[in-house]
Amino acid sequence: MVEKREIFRKYITQQGLKLTRQREVILDEFLRAGAHLSTEDLYLKVRKKHPHIGYATVYRTLKLLAECGLAKERDFGAGQTLYEASDRGQHHDHLICTECGNIIEFEDARIEELQKQVAEEHEFIIRDHRLEIYGRCSKCSSS
Repeated sequence: MVEKREIFRKYITQQGLKLTRQREVILDEFLRAGAHLSTEDLYLKVRKKHPHIGYATVYRTLKLLAECGLAKERDFGAGQTLYEASDRGQHHDHLICTECGNIIEFEDARIEELQKQVAEEHEFIIRDHRLEIYGRCSKCSSS
């Protein structure tokens, strides 16, 4: 977490901003969460321990985390942006339940290899990609 804090500190300084205690608290809580969070989700987590931190501060800090590469913004079609830590290991894809909103992360080397093959066949250089599969999770399917 120290390395991430240093990345954030450098970015904040480059932008001419100050690394406040509030921003550090939000950063720490975001990194600890390990999930896909909306601004509201993170705000509620932060507020439990630090009720003086406002929603706008959480919102702006999440934007800064995305700008400096520590967070990725994700839109899974539910009408709100979710954020996830951008260094959560290797590339992963998502299964999104359209009923309850559950998001399941998965990695599959076969899918990655197939994407590389398709790109090569079309003389295409992949810079980034994402795979999102929408459907019903096991809980929603059994009810």
